[in-house]
Amino acid sequence: MTNSHLGQLPPAAALLGREIVRVDDDGVAWLRFFAPPEFSNRHGTVQGGLASAMLDSATMTPLLAQLPDDRIAMTVKLECEFLRPTPLGPLEAKAWIMTKDERTATTRGELRAPDGTVCVTATATLRILPRNR
Repeated sequence: MTNSHLGQLPPAAALLGREIVRVDDDGVAWLRFFAPPEFSNRHGTVQGGLASAMLDSATMTPLLAQLPDDRIAMTVKLECEFLRPTPLGPLEAKAWIMTKDERTATTRGELRAPDGTVCVTATATLRILPRNR
C-alpha cells in the first residue's frame, strides 16, 4: 500500500478500530474493525449505524488504493442490508470495486463476524473528485 490516501488514519476510522490488513493487486481490500461495548444497541449487538459506518469506510478503501494522489473520493450513496446481528468485538471486512470510470465508482463490501459469517453487506456509489490543496 504505497498510495498516500491509505497512509493516514482519519479520526472516524480510529473510532471504528479500523485496520487495513491488505489491498490485493486485483483491488480487493481486507480490513479489521473493533466494536467495543459502547457500540451496542439494546440487543447487545452492534448498532446498525455503526456497522454502516464500518462498511462506508471499507467500501472506500479499494477505490482510494487505486486513485492518484491528486484525486479524492466521497460516498454519495450507501445501501446496507442487515442479514444477521453483528456481534461486538473484532470484525472483518472485505470490499471490492464493481465498476469505475473517471468520475464515479461502485463498490461492494461485507462485514463479517469472527467465524466468517456475513452480518451486513453494502453497495456504495462513490464520486471521484480533484483534491483541493
